[in-house]
Amino acid sequence: MRHLLSAVVQNVPGVLAHISGMLASRGYNIDSLAVGETENKNLSRMTFVVVGDDRVLEQVRKQLEKIITVVEVQDISSRDYVERDLMMIKVRSASGNVRTEIRELVDIFRGRVVDVGPEELMIEISGRETKIQAFIERMRPYGIIELVRTGRIAMVRGSNPDAVDVPSDPTELVHD
Repeated sequence: MRHLLSAVVQNVPGVLAHISGMLASRGYNIDSLAVGETENKNLSRMTFVVVGDDRVLEQVRKQLEKIITVVEVQDISSRDYVERDLMMIKVRSASGNVRTEIRELVDIFRGRVVDVGPEELMIEISGRETKIQAFIERMRPYGIIELVRTGRIAMVRGSNPDAVDVPSDPTELVHD
């Protein structure tokens, strides 16, 4: 089973390396990982996808909560949430009918062309993982030149009553 975890961490150097190293050293594979600053410049949010049963999920959570720079960990896969992946893909596309076909598929998948070259198009598309995968499969016959994807990001819908009240001064962050 795939679990989506969200960890709020102190925005300090080395946090990503520390967390990913700790998980790897204990044999937990990270299927997807995205990190970015939050609305509070002193905090970052790490979104992980890990594969395993509930026992694995509980162990990962416990290990993360032991790390001093981790402020909060939530399993959001059991809640009502919105998730997105972002992908950029460069596809072979000479001008003419092929380019028109690709542009029509881009429109259907609600993507956008972000760069046009003489023999290729660069396309940006975001959405659920299944949408991204379906678009990749539709592009394979044209010839994928290059592809890059972000890790999954997600937010729980509605107000978040479980959110931690975090001080704006990072020196006030204390891990229990």
